[in-house]
Amino acid sequence: VQLQASGGGLVQAGGSLRLSCAASGRTFSTYVMGWFRRAPGKEREFVAAINWSGSSTYYPDSVKGRFAISRDNAKNTAYLQMNSLKPEDTAVYYCAAKTGIGKAAMRRDSEYGYWGQGTQVTVSS
Repeated sequence: VQLQASGGGLVQAGGSLRLSCAASGRTFSTYVMGWFRRAPGKEREFVAAINWSGSSTYYPDSVKGRFAISRDNAKNTAYLQMNSLKPEDTAVYYCAAKTGIGKAAMRRDSEYGYWGQGTQVTVSS
């Protein structure tokens, strides 16, 4: 599967952005989809994941209650709605896809075999 992330940009603190991840191929609905981010000088960080049907979502505490991941399998697209953005959310955001199940595995970037190119999100204070 090939992934194309979009929707990044510059936003003021407290604002919102919605990222999209468009996937090619007819098997999108079989993949777990995840979002990760990498801030300058930091390691890549788990942001959100969603199972194949969209019935289960996972977040780290740093974004829980502010970010929401969703997917539309008919459109082969996953989304990341980001609200109440903070300057520390500034990073390049990547979407990723993986096969298999397991809640713990969803949070590990090493488990994802397919990656999009990244989209820059900058939050000004």
